[in-house]
Amino acid sequence: MTGPRHDPDLIRPYVRTGGRIRPSRDVRLETVVIAASGPTETLGPDARRVMRLFAGGRGGLAVADIAAALELPPSTVRILVSSLMDSGLLASPAPVEGRPGPDLLEEVLRGLRELV
Repeated sequence: MTGPRHDPDLIRPYVRTGGRIRPSRDVRLETVVIAASGPTETLGPDARRVMRLFAGGRGGLAVADIAAALELPPSTVRILVSSLMDSGLLASPAPVEGRPGPDLLEEVLRGLRELV
């Protein structure tokens, strides 16, 4: 008889996040993050996997896209991303000032519907 199998997919989320159960900042599934520079040698395996997604100068990724690419629960990825942001390895671009108003967005939507 053999011992129990150790499947990496069965690792509990709180183990992946170092015991944290909530993100330290408001990180939503639609939050786009970009990689900053800094040492990654001391990161845990899942944090390193997140950072590898940005290898080769890849642009920003939404938290939902990171969760899908790594096949991890979104709640776990939110915590990992917030920790990487706290350490300065990930950043979220500043919101653009002067965002278009709802009237302009409605006009664009009408134009797109006319094209279809």
